[in-house]
Amino acid sequence: MSETRAAIAGARRVVVKVGSSSLSSLAGGLDLARLHRLVDALAARRTSGSQVVLVSSGAIAAGLAPLGLARRPRDLATQQAAASVGQLLLAHAYSASFLRHDQRIGQVLLTADDMIRRSHYKNAQRTLERLLGLDVLPVVNENDTVATDEIRVGDNDRLAALVAHIVGADALVLLSDVDGLYDGDPRRPGSTLVPEVAAPEDLAAVTVAKPGQGSLGTGGMATKITAAAMATASGIPVLLAAAEDVADALDPNGPKVGTAFRPSGRRMSARRFWMKHAADVRGSLDLDAGAVAAVVDRHRSLLAPGVHGVQGDFVSGDVVDLLGPGGAVVARGVVNYDAAELPGIIGKRSEDLPRAYRREIVHADDLVIV
Repeated sequence: MSETRAAIAGARRVVVKVGSSSLSSLAGGLDLARLHRLVDALAARRTSGSQVVLVSSGAIAAGLAPLGLARRPRDLATQQAAASVGQLLLAHAYSASFLRHDQRIGQVLLTADDMIRRSHYKNAQRTLERLLGLDVLPVVNENDTVATDEIRVGDNDRLAALVAHIVGADALVLLSDVDGLYDGDPRRPGSTLVPEVAAPEDLAAVTVAKPGQGSLGTGGMATKITAAAMATASGIPVLLAAAEDVADALDPNGPKVGTAFRPSGRRMSARRFWMKHAADVRGSLDLDAGAVAAVVDRHRSLLAPGVHGVQGDFVSGDVVDLLGPGGAVVARGVVNYDAAELPGIIGKRSEDLPRAYRREIVHADDLVIV
């Protein structure tokens, strides 16, 4: 067994994400047999001593059959109506299924706004931690009933990576209708399963297929790779496997299925992870080469002399991108000034500024390298 698979096997806290197509069918709506199989595997992993958080898609898909809809609707209002009906069915089904194992669950509905706004992010973190402390298994889903732009391709894959970091997970398991990552379209002959991704460079030769038009879900393999990259960059190992292989994927003796993604970075603080992957960026600052070297290479605060341009309408406390001389984003951070204040400050030495404007534009503790 590889080191990555051993880490997933021994994970004390695991986040598991399941997609719509793994729980539902267009013809019959929510598939209880599939749902029970998932719940049985999650309960078995809990019995082995792990804490589990489930990120579940499926609200919209579960609402299609009861509403007499033949396919996933394209218009937002009907998607929200289907989610409103389906979310109740999905929550009831999970509650009844987990009750067979005497396991309490708690529903946590999030939107992208809960990830973007720092105060909401912290609230979600506290709620999930408290549920786990009370021996409740959280079932997380995007709040599709009120979501607008958030209903988009692969959102719950990224949401799962964010949740994994929020709760300090030791592993993330992404369940799909495909049994892992292939070096080509798995529907075509000759494509080979990739058993482990040791580094981001290993993905260079991988060709990713898009989801079919008849798919119930919104994500595809690309969004799962993005989610895996987010998690592994913060030190969390990831397993991508088929939902029908969930028992083997969660086997505490070690997963022998799917594709394992080795962590490629160190676990960062929740604040830095939020800034890098979830924050709503309100503007940008143009840096000269010296400022880029100070911020990126020496991990220093951003000072006024190194900034020569301002874009966006932001206020102190917002997150902004820091751009290098070529226009590429090199870092992201919380700015200490309103956009309207900066034109009279940037490019000047601290000793030439009034005392009230001599503080850092972005402090080193509020920076993350991109």
